This record gives sequence, C-alpha cells and structure tokens, in this order.
Amino acid sequence: MNARWYAGAALAMIVSATGPVTAAPATDADRAMARQMLEEAIATPTAKGRGQVPALIEKYAARLRAAGFAAEDIQTVPVEIDGEKTAGLVVRYAGRNPRAKPIAFLGHMDVVDALKENWSTDPYVPTEKDGYIYGRGSTDNKAGVTALVASFVRLKKAGFVPERDLLLAFSGDEESGMMTTRALTKHPLVARAEYALNSDAGSGQIGADGKYRFNIQAAEKTYANFAIAAKNPGGHSSAPRADNAIYDLARALVKLESLRFPVEFNEITRIMVADMAKEKGGELGRALTTLAADPTDAVARAVAEKYPHDANILWTTCVATMLQAGNAPNALPQNATANVNCRIFPGTTVEAVRGKIAETIGIDKLAVSLVGEGVASPVSPVNPALFARLQKAMDATYPGVTLKPSMSSGGTDGREFRSAGIPTYGAGALALGADDSRAHGTDERVPIAAYLKQFDYWDFLLRDLGSAK
Repeated sequence: MNARWYAGAALAMIVSATGPVTAAPATDADRAMARQMLEEAIATPTAKGRGQVPALIEKYAARLRAAGFAAEDIQTVPVEIDGEKTAGLVVRYAGRNPRAKPIAFLGHMDVVDALKENWSTDPYVPTEKDGYIYGRGSTDNKAGVTALVASFVRLKKAGFVPERDLLLAFSGDEESGMMTTRALTKHPLVARAEYALNSDAGSGQIGADGKYRFNIQAAEKTYANFAIAAKNPGGHSSAPRADNAIYDLARALVKLESLRFPVEFNEITRIMVADMAKEKGGELGRALTTLAADPTDAVARAVAEKYPHDANILWTTCVATMLQAGNAPNALPQNATANVNCRIFPGTTVEAVRGKIAETIGIDKLAVSLVGEGVASPVSPVNPALFARLQKAMDATYPGVTLKPSMSSGGTDGREFRSAGIPTYGAGALALGADDSRAHGTDERVPIAAYLKQFDYWDFLLRDLGSAK
C-alpha cells in the first residue's frame, strides 16, 4: 500500500460517483462567527470540578437552534461523576436517507484546569496576541469541537442537506475518566455510526523545514497504571530488620528497569515504520527497516531504543513514575509502593502486562495490581475510500501535504469508540508550530489563521462525506 492510501484509484472512483465537491468560500461573517464561538468556549471553564460543561453545551445549542436545527436533534447525555453533573452532546444533522448509517464527529468539551498564577494571561479570558488566541483548551480540544459546531451552523444556514445523518458526539470528561464518552457510544444514534472522525486526534505540525505534516490516527496504545506494593511489619528505626519494604521495592524496580516487551507490528505501524525509515534515514532508518523484516534482531532494537520518541510505536512500554513509602522518619517502613505507567501495544491485554511485570520482578511477597482500569482498544481497519476523502479535503486545505497513518501513545475518546466497535480515525487540519504544543501546559494557544483554515477544512469534508452515495 502506498502512502497516498490508494488515493489515485479510490479518489477517481469517488469523484466519478459523486462529482466534484467544493467548499463555499467563507464570508467575513462566517469567520467572525467561528472566532466568536471559540472565544465563548474558552471563556467557559469546563475543567473537572467547575460544573461548566452543561453551560458550554447550552452555548453551542443556542447557536445550532438559531441556525435551524430542531430541538429534538440537539440532545444532551447527562452523567453525574463524583457528585458533579456533566454531560455529553449529540447533534443530528438529518440526512435524506434515514436508513443509511451515520458518520460521527468526535471531540471533547472539557479541559485540564490551569494555574492562573503561572500564565501570562488569564487562562479563561481568551486573549489575542501575535496572531494567537491564548486560553485553556484553545487547542485541546475547543478548536476542534467549536470548528465542527460552527461548520454545522454554516452548512445549515446555507441550506445543505446531507445524504445521510451527520452526528456530533462530544464528550464532557475525556480528560478525567471518559464516562460521558462511554455513554455516547451507547446512544441510539451514535451506536449506529459506520465510523467516527475524531477532531482531538487531527492536528498537524509545521516542521523546522516549513513543511506541514498531518496524520490519520487509526490506533492508540492502551493506558494502564500498576502498583507494585511491598508490605512489612515495620518497627523502630533503631533496630533495623533483615527485611525492609523500601529495599524490597528498590530491588524490584531495578529488575523492572530491564523489562523489554517484544517488537510488534500492525497494519498501521508497518506503514508508519516504513515512512519513518525513509524520512529519518541513518542508523535509525536502517534499524527500523531491519526490525520490519526481523522483529527479533537485537542489534537493530538496541539502535532503535536510542530514539524513544520515534521507537515507542514498536512495543509496549512500562516505566516507574511515582513512589510512596514509609510512615515516619524514625520508623521502619511498613509500606512502599511504586506506580508503573504502561502504554500497551494494541492486541496485548492489560492482564498480560501485569503478569509480565510480576514475572520480571520475581518477588512473591510483592503485589502487582492494576490501578483503576485499563481499557484495551483495537486498531481501526484501513479504509481506502475514506482515507482518499480525507486526503481530498487535505489537498483542498493544504495542497501537496500527504496524509500518513498514526498510532498514538496517548489516549483519546477514540479508544472508547473503537472498543465499542465503531472504527475511529483522527481527522482535522489544525497546523501547529514547534512552540504551539502547549496542551495541559502554561499559556496554551491556538494560531488564529490555522483555526480558521480548519474551519474551511471541515466545511469541505462535511460537504464531501455528506454528499457520498
């Protein structure tokens, strides 16, 4: 399969079947609306504990009703979490053929809270500086969800009627549990979706060479935390015991440091590795090519391990991230616990990883347990016809940019949708520079021009997918 996702053949078939699709040029009023909606969203502090997700839903709903969406096609999915009322949002853009499976468009309305004292601006007061809008959630993920809502509004006002239903399915707690995400996957409209496109996994980068790079995320590693716990009767520190919970845990972590999971591939990562080998070249490129042919080659693996930001797509990773031990400075420790964070390759079970950690440690008196839950997520299948359409929308937005496959090491709502049997792919056109990846951090910001360009991208793609027969 070539890097253009069979674009030549598939795109020719699509164009001949449906005719060319062009986006209507955005008016100044359209752009002003999209920007104002983004600022309204940023100004609504939707972090966990603030109870503002329903308020943002109402702001979106008011825009949609004013554009002509029926009240019954704007549905909230209420969920109460730790005493806080939050919700998901489902919006139905009704199509001509109610029997056809809909397409869902995803994103999350919640944000990670911000420390105001660390910012150069108030994180919940959208502020324009140097061509950017600063504010919490500006890139993660309010630029994504707001551009989609604004596109629905724009298309509805233009009188566009899709062939099949187009759905917005926005979560309210992606950053803190994904309970609304799970509720969305069970919603009767959303559960029928043929596939979903996730705006939270659709941003791209502008490289140091000035070139744009965008991916189609089709897989995610599973996120899981494990606790390695040592217990001991303890005692007075003036009389040390032969055994010690802290020393037991320390010996276990030294063993854990040597844990290596095997090199694995799926249809997405094989394409990624082939592309990366060509792009990177040098010793990493040669090592990746070797591992693609022989995943057990120890020499090639040793080279790949020198480049963790590139090679982490090849295997499951586990690393100690937190320690807690002892109960007093003058007492022998009764407890010592380490948190181990694992990013698990699709197809490997959480329990298999827990068992491998326990086997590697090899100390029976230490317990290895899952913290919270780990949700496995399958790989979404390659979909040449859809990928050709995504490429077509990218060509209309950033001509000459080739979409490439992606498996992310982090987690998004796509994990839950894939687990529910709905193939999910990252889509979008938000181009970020090297210093713009500030999600969850200080002075998060979105380039205004890039946001408005993504607004045009969604207009083109929604018209195209909505016109498909």
